[in-house]
Amino acid sequence: MEKGVIYVATGPDYRALAEASARSLRVVEPGLAVDLFTDDPDAAVPGLFDVVHRIETPHPRSKLDCMAETRFARTLFLDADTLVVNPLGDLFDILDRFEMALAHDVRRATALIQAGREEVTPYAFPQLNSGVVLYRRSAVMLDFLAEWARRYGEAGGGRDQPILKDMLWRSDIRFFVLPPEFNLRRVTVLDAWEPGDAVPTVLHSHRLMDHMRGQGARIADVGALMEAERAALAAEWEAVGGRDADPVARFAPAVSQSA
Repeated sequence: MEKGVIYVATGPDYRALAEASARSLRVVEPGLAVDLFTDDPDAAVPGLFDVVHRIETPHPRSKLDCMAETRFARTLFLDADTLVVNPLGDLFDILDRFEMALAHDVRRATALIQAGREEVTPYAFPQLNSGVVLYRRSAVMLDFLAEWARRYGEAGGGRDQPILKDMLWRSDIRFFVLPPEFNLRRVTVLDAWEPGDAVPTVLHSHRLMDHMRGQGARIADVGALMEAERAALAAEWEAVGGRDADPVARFAPAVSQSA
């Protein structure tokens, strides 16, 4: 098929998250094909996915194996902790010119997100988030995915994004950095956006997994997600002494205010 969305989810908790995300996608993109890769296909909600593929040897980053197994010429991979709130529009047309597209990760001012496994890159080249990945099923892209999976296996686990960062820095593969509305990790930014700024499309938040960590009831809608994100943001600012200072001075106290 020409285009479609895939989810990779192992275990009942992650499968339930993927099903919730797929339902949100079906509301705004009812005609788009949607597949699931999972360790227990019989447990998937009947009729929600077009095809359910079995993962024979699941592991914490099974997505690195499954992404290459897509049946679509153009694929959007979505992590389970996502909600799709507006149509994707012409997103897939980016692949007319690029092999893949993904968005910058958040917390770019931290060593965690600046780190590669082997490469030291400029601050302006941070990790890219691997929870929303648009890609072509081309020979060069399949080779890239295979190398990513191989390097991850050699690393012995952990986060996959430092490896991805190294590979993108070294590679000649053509990739595009998506605007944040296609992988909105900080949904509280919606409080500041003006109507003409952007159209939020894919919300991607770890708050959707809080119930799996024993941190409250499961978040089932965007309103509850916004409330949880605002509370988490307020708590984080309180932990570092508040956010009453001038917004520029908070992050760059040495910036000159002169013309």
